[in-house]
Amino acid sequence: MKPAPLRLRRRTFLADMGLGFTGLALGAMLQRDGVARAGEGSLPSGRPHFAPRAKSVIWLFMNGGVSHVESFDPKPMLTKYGGKTIAETPFAAAQDPAKLALERLLVPDANGNQRHTLYPLQVGFRQHGQSGIEVSDWFPHIARQVDRLAVVRSLYTTDSNHGAQAQFHTGRNMLDGEFPTLGAWVHYGLGSLNDNLPQFISMGTREYWNKKDGHYLGPAHDAVPLRIDPANPLDYGQSSGLVTARAQHVGMDLVRQLNRLRGVEYPGDAALAARVASYELAYRMQRSVPEVMDFSQESEKTKESYGLNLAPCREFGGQLLAARRLVERGVRFIQIQHGGGGAGAWDAHGGLKENHARLALAVDQPIGALLEDLSQRGLLEETLVVFASEFGRTPGSQGSDGRDHHIYGFSAWMAGGGLKGGVVHGATDEIGFHAVADRHYVTDIHATILHQLGLDSRALEIPGRKRLEIDHGKVIPQIIA
Repeated sequence: MKPAPLRLRRRTFLADMGLGFTGLALGAMLQRDGVARAGEGSLPSGRPHFAPRAKSVIWLFMNGGVSHVESFDPKPMLTKYGGKTIAETPFAAAQDPAKLALERLLVPDANGNQRHTLYPLQVGFRQHGQSGIEVSDWFPHIARQVDRLAVVRSLYTTDSNHGAQAQFHTGRNMLDGEFPTLGAWVHYGLGSLNDNLPQFISMGTREYWNKKDGHYLGPAHDAVPLRIDPANPLDYGQSSGLVTARAQHVGMDLVRQLNRLRGVEYPGDAALAARVASYELAYRMQRSVPEVMDFSQESEKTKESYGLNLAPCREFGGQLLAARRLVERGVRFIQIQHGGGGAGAWDAHGGLKENHARLALAVDQPIGALLEDLSQRGLLEETLVVFASEFGRTPGSQGSDGRDHHIYGFSAWMAGGGLKGGVVHGATDEIGFHAVADRHYVTDIHATILHQLGLDSRALEIPGRKRLEIDHGKVIPQIIA
């Protein structure tokens, strides 16, 4: 009896050829050809709405809440009045109960009265560069790049817990539901600059409340997670161990022939054509992605500048060096999460001095190197680098040596991409409690980035998904060159 013919489903055959880019990565690739894109009616053209100043974004997010008063917004009055309650200082008005509806740091003293004890600064500040902007001594390498920074000192948000991480990325409170992140909107709105690489990449640990990006835009717009490992940089990125490179190449040629025959049979099937293109892209990515993560062609001087020879900097430095290599190759949006997991490593309710000094040591040198490297290669003008955290930390102490979450005023900075350098915009009050000049909700950062990329967020709206005005944010013209 003759054996039954072996029948393989197309997907099974492709997987055996080592093209197992399913799930997240496949969705991102299908997006390029219009498959799995959200909504009805017209889709984005893949072109900017107006002339862009930037091509790519490197989004550096510090999970847990960096203390703004001990990084980029010095407040010497905290030291002058350290140990006193706010009511005992000239700044008693900052504690207006109407302004503190979400504040959790008001604790009763022995007499049952509400107290808020100011906590002295735990680090020194110095002026740097021609601009003379003051930067914490914990960030000396970033300080050397201060004339390239546009520091925004007047941000606010509304989620007083770590769901604010998702809020900074989406603009919406977690209780409102799930909304696309900024990176997903950029991915949705702009076409590819390199057909061999994903256009939206994520590195670092992400907590469950900030795990996805596309949401109602669809999973095609989730970031593709990468690891700093040229042998295994992404899930499904390696061919089967049972299939040689030669066999894989032969298999791909056969698949192309079969797909062409299928295309002749169904010439109007746009989805089929898109899927064929996506599988071929998967094949190309198996070669292009590991090459990006292979630093062997980088000079020792470059690798040392990113801190790859130093244990505290090695992981984050590798991610930032990979980010530079990715933007060189045309990747649009790279988001790098530092200190992810749980509430976030920067969440210094106690031991703030030790915590921030250690974490700053891990990120400062790599960030300084990234800015210098991009500039030397002529990439900074077309690349926006963003440094952000979900909120700041309170001017008052928590316990004996920490600070709690603070949503009323905090800082972020941006560099490159057609922005001014060596400028400070906005201000908090004298103890860093409230944003008091040029207040900006977090989506104003989004609006500025989209503007520099040549995108109008209103032109990207999905039918049936009307966005609130605050979702769009407002461009910050004062920091645009």
